[in-house]
Amino acid sequence: MAEAGAFWWCGAGAAAPELPRTGWTATASDEETASENGRAANVLDGDPATLWHSKWSGTAAPLPHSITLDMHRTEVVSALLYRPRTGSANGRIGEYAIHLSTDGQSWGQAVATGTLADDATVKTLSFAARGARYVRLTAQTEAGGRGPWSSAAELNLLGDPGLPASVVDLPRTGWTATASDEETASADNRAANVLDGESDTLWHSKWSGTAAPLPHSITLDMHSTRTVSALSYEPRRSGANGRIGAYTVATSTDGQTFGAPVASGTWKDDDTVKSTTFTAPVSARYVRLTATTEAGGRGPWSSAAEIRLSGPANPATAGSWGRVTGFPLVPVATAVLPNNKLLAWSAYGVDRFGGSNGYTQTSLMDLATGEVTQRRVDNTGHDMFCPGIAVLDDGRVLVTGGSNAERASLYDPRTDAWTSTADMNIPRGYQAMTLLSDGDAFVLGGSWSGGAGNKGGEVWDKDTGTWRTLPGVPVTATMTGDPAGPYRADNHQWLHAASGGRVLQLGPSKQMNWIGTQGGGSVTSAGNRADSQDAMNGNAVAYDVGKLLTLGGATAYENVNATRRAYTVDASGGGQPVSARTGDMSYARAFSNSVVLPDGKVAVFGGQSHPVPFSDATSAMTPEIWDPATGRFSRMASMAVPRNYHSVANLLPDGRIFTGGGGLCGDCATNHMDGAVFTPPYLLNADGTEKSRPVITSTPPSRVDHGASVPLTTNREVTAFSLVRTGAATHSTDNDQRRVPLDFTRTGTGAYTLDIPDDPGVALPGTYLLFALGSQGVPSVAKTLTVN
Repeated sequence: MAEAGAFWWCGAGAAAPELPRTGWTATASDEETASENGRAANVLDGDPATLWHSKWSGTAAPLPHSITLDMHRTEVVSALLYRPRTGSANGRIGEYAIHLSTDGQSWGQAVATGTLADDATVKTLSFAARGARYVRLTAQTEAGGRGPWSSAAELNLLGDPGLPASVVDLPRTGWTATASDEETASADNRAANVLDGESDTLWHSKWSGTAAPLPHSITLDMHSTRTVSALSYEPRRSGANGRIGAYTVATSTDGQTFGAPVASGTWKDDDTVKSTTFTAPVSARYVRLTATTEAGGRGPWSSAAEIRLSGPANPATAGSWGRVTGFPLVPVATAVLPNNKLLAWSAYGVDRFGGSNGYTQTSLMDLATGEVTQRRVDNTGHDMFCPGIAVLDDGRVLVTGGSNAERASLYDPRTDAWTSTADMNIPRGYQAMTLLSDGDAFVLGGSWSGGAGNKGGEVWDKDTGTWRTLPGVPVTATMTGDPAGPYRADNHQWLHAASGGRVLQLGPSKQMNWIGTQGGGSVTSAGNRADSQDAMNGNAVAYDVGKLLTLGGATAYENVNATRRAYTVDASGGGQPVSARTGDMSYARAFSNSVVLPDGKVAVFGGQSHPVPFSDATSAMTPEIWDPATGRFSRMASMAVPRNYHSVANLLPDGRIFTGGGGLCGDCATNHMDGAVFTPPYLLNADGTEKSRPVITSTPPSRVDHGASVPLTTNREVTAFSLVRTGAATHSTDNDQRRVPLDFTRTGTGAYTLDIPDDPGVALPGTYLLFALGSQGVPSVAKTLTVN
């Protein structure tokens, strides 16, 4: 049967409805009324030709400028829509912050910050859904730096996306379901089917003989009292009949007395999974969903494939999310740099791609301040959309192919400069890359661009900056059985560099291969990945020396069901890898991203249970963390924004995780030009405060040799040290990230000598984050060092 279980998002278009602006008012810190009608009220009049403008006549009011929307009622809000003025670029907002308030007096911390692109497109500024009456947009800079101005043609707000902030899906073990009526005579459409994790089974109201009339209700009994704050409803897959239209949700502690509805509304007549946020969290044992209409008016029926409940997350077990940070582009590709910055890039356009335009939009995020800057890179003649990436041994980032399929570029974080290197011999897009143990870089696959097929291996020489082909490494043995052929079958391969210039290709094809890169190269089968099928758009993460975890994926690139399965692959012996199925994820995922943590656990974010590029349907909004000690996944606090096709995730030097992007589809509703930072539970107390961390008090050398001994001191006793290589992510893959636990000797109180592995196939050359871990697994802020 098809694997299921994802917490699906509520549509392939906008994630939340636009709120009606009836009765709203707007005020501003300042406005232009002397020389033009630039009043704040113009952002609510529905006419993009009118605008709010900060005061500019006489002496212009200085930045920052703010404008506040008062809805005159409390609503759940999840995003602000900003339409720049038409006819002029002056006053386009650059850096911004968004604050929420229930009383207009207490604003708290910003729920979103970021930098907007200097163009006239409508911007969606997302944040975690929350109840508020007042929403304030503060402009801190003018996008083009043309003057101290701010302006807006229209502002609107998006409402309830169906998932409140800081919730986690409740485990359904032991739950039961009953219904007002169910079909059992002509089909097995029992209420219990909504809890079986299978999207192909369903509850249906009685339809054989004389159909039971509307309304119909289905009640979940959790068999214990829980705090509940949201419900998700997955319509049946096998047809449209019975899709729920108008609905109410009520709760009870005893199964007899159900109070006033905690949620109500009307769902669209489509097959995307719907969610509804309760007006406030409730303590209940029973939750009842009542359908009062059929969405399409086709008959007196109701049906459901799956129903799930969510409750508030405990930070100590589920982690927490920071504010959403806006980028002036969709961060399709990212790399963590040694200077505590995050490099992001997309394509020639901030929200679209196409052709070979010879330039790329890039951004830098300062991880210390959160500031995001924008830059267009023209000098390399390279549109770096959908590339291969390798982080070199000296910290530079090598980016290959994509829209300009033969080109290769280098970014040097020491000089903040982009330069060209030699073109590849084989033009490519969607290829995979990894650094090799000798510091060269290997590339394979990539039929998305530059023609389909024959994308065999080649190696970039770090000393000459040139490429040599590997005739002994054809791509055919590493391809999946995708029905689209090489165009999809050789994409996004999972590569793990090992000793002696060898590479283990462990997916997404079910057959694994050892690849030799010396001379003309070679390919040798490494057996199948246990009982796994092909797993395109899944990924693999090295969580220990020679040990990898593979997660999710699907048998084809798109339009098939993804899997919940995860596998371990042990290649530490250098011979035939040993593969085994580990615990399943709670949610099926393709287009997800995975990150190894300093303690060896692996976090996975986003993805879809039914992968479709440029869609937010079937999104898994709940991250999970896998523990190698137990082989089990634990659910984390839900995300505010879907992260699917064209999304990324990266471990940061402070032990937190950045995840962002998704979309890049032009004027569609699924462009996610933002990111957010997740704080894992190892850093948090139950009240959300941060745990006390160990501190590395000495400064390690900036560069160390393989086999070196490194003295180090900490402010208190620690129990472990690990190196985590800074990686680069795109299209669900990050082949350079790996964790290397370090042997060490205690030489005194808070004093240690660390042993750097002598094998460059274990500690791949390059930049690492060095973490010290306390007795409870709490990591320090990392020190950065280069191993070569």
